[in-house]
Formats: sequence, C-alpha cells, structure tokens
Amino acid sequence: MSIRIAMWSGPRNISTAMMRSFGARRDCTVSDEPFYGAFLKNSGEQHPMAQETIADMDCDWRSILRTQSGPVPEGKAVWYQKHMPHHMIGPVSIRNFPDHRHAFLIRAPERVVASYRGKNELREPEALGFTKLRQYFEEEADRTGAAPPVIDSDAVLQNPEGVLKRLCKALNIDWHPAMLSWEPGAKPEDGVWGAHWYDKVNASTGFGPPRGDLPELDGQFARVAEASRGDYEALKAHAI
Repeated sequence: MSIRIAMWSGPRNISTAMMRSFGARRDCTVSDEPFYGAFLKNSGEQHPMAQETIADMDCDWRSILRTQSGPVPEGKAVWYQKHMPHHMIGPVSIRNFPDHRHAFLIRAPERVVASYRGKNELREPEALGFTKLRQYFEEEADRTGAAPPVIDSDAVLQNPEGVLKRLCKALNIDWHPAMLSWEPGAKPEDGVWGAHWYDKVNASTGFGPPRGDLPELDGQFARVAEASRGDYEALKAHAI
C-alpha cells in the first residue's frame, strides 16, 4: 500500500526545498500546495500570480481532497504532499486526512518575515500561518495520542542528512541518500506561481548553508514576527 505524507508548513520555510528532496527519491511523487488555488479563489487574497494560479488549478475543496486521498500518481510507493494550513479556509482540514502520515515544518518567524516581505505584502501574522500550524499539530497529536514529527528549518540546514534520517524514521519510511541533492531548475510538479516564488530553489542543487543570526526587523514586520513567536516556540519544543 502506498504511503501519503502531508507536510504542513508556512511560506518561505524551505518547504519547496523539502519537496525537491522528496521528489529526488525514485519511489516518491510530490504535490505542490494543491489547495492554493481554492484558497486564492475563496479568500480574494491578491497574491502574485493569483489569477494565473486560479485558472490553472482545481479550486473545489472536496474535489481536491478526493484527489489527494485517491490513487497515487504513477503507482509510486510514497506520495509527498506539500500543504499550508492557512490555505485550508474551506470545508476541509487536517481532520479530513486520517490516512495520511502528518509532519510539520517550521522556521523562526524572523527569518520567515524577512524572506516573505521581499515577495509579497505582509500585513497580518495570519499570512504566515503559525497559529493554524500549531492548531493542526495539536489536533493530530490528540487524534493519534502521540506528537507528530516536527522539523525546524535551521536544523535541516545545519545537518540535512541527520534530520532527514530522523524524519524518515518518524514517518516509518526508508531513508534514501538521494534526498540530499537534486537537479537545478523548475520541475513539472511546481505550481505556476513558482515563476515568482521559486527562483532561489530553482538555482539550487541541494540544501543551502546554515543561516547566521536572526535578521533584525522593525515596525510592522517586527510585530508580525513577535506575534508568531509563541506558536513557533510551542512547535519547536517537539522538533526531532
């Protein structure tokens, strides 16, 4: 039986690099934010390339859920699905994925804010999804009676092999060394929005170097990061 993995994260969180990592496995197929079009259509958020994304995607919540829970493309053994909780504003949530294996990817909010503000307008902390990410983590922990795996982006960049091995073990899948590198360039599975958001990962062939000190923020950016820090710390306490 194929294994479906739902990796939940916020934006600007090495989530596309993680998708590249799993996509480098021969036994794995990947999905790139399948609910993004539905989120844009129903929320009215004016993200870059919003209309192109809506036109390109299935925007019906229940139809997307059926697809993500249905037959695995190409009959692969593993299906890695990149999801963002703040996209789930319709009638479905993590509770509708009982047969998936769930994991959570986090990053220090100061780093997220510093990266996000270069790509899109940032008004409220909800755009970064930390609160809903924590909510989904707690719901899954309550459902299963055990904390699902959490990985911190900084830890991945400091020790990609070690953290990915622990993640694979937590998800009960085999570790593949192929996860440490990939071919540069855009991929067929990328969402159309990749033209705006994925320039750095498209130029990469593996995980980047560890980051330095947290960036210094001011004004609204500092307030958004501070509003997200409590949820980040709560999740980081469970990082593997």
